[in-house]
Amino acid sequence: MDFERADQPDRDGEFERELRQAMERRPAPPSLKRRILQQRATRRTDRVQSYTIWWQRLAASVLLVGVIAGGYSWRQVEDRRKGEEAAQQVLTALRITNHALNDMNRRLVARNRADQ
Repeated sequence: MDFERADQPDRDGEFERELRQAMERRPAPPSLKRRILQQRATRRTDRVQSYTIWWQRLAASVLLVGVIAGGYSWRQVEDRRKGEEAAQQVLTALRITNHALNDMNRRLVARNRADQ
C-alpha cells in the first residue's frame, strides 16, 4: 500500500499538468471562423432549399387534388345534364305519342259513330 501512495502524488501531478494543458487558452486557427460561417450558410441554404421543395410538392399535390376533384365534379354535372336532357326527350316523345294516340282515338270514335 505504501507503494501505491508513493506513486499517487506523481499521478496527481501528471493529471493536473494534463488538465492545465487542456484548459490552456490557444488561439483558434485563422480559417476556423470562415469555415464555421461557410458551414452555417451551407446548412441554411440546404434547409431553405428543402423547405422550398417541400412547399412546391405540397402545392403540386393540392393542385392535383383540385384538378381531379374539379374533373369529377364536372363529370357529375355533365352526367346530370345529359340525364335531364334524356328525360326531357322521353317526355317530349310521350307527349307526341299521347297526341297521336288521342288523335287516333278520336278518329276511331268518329268512325264508330259513323258506322252505327
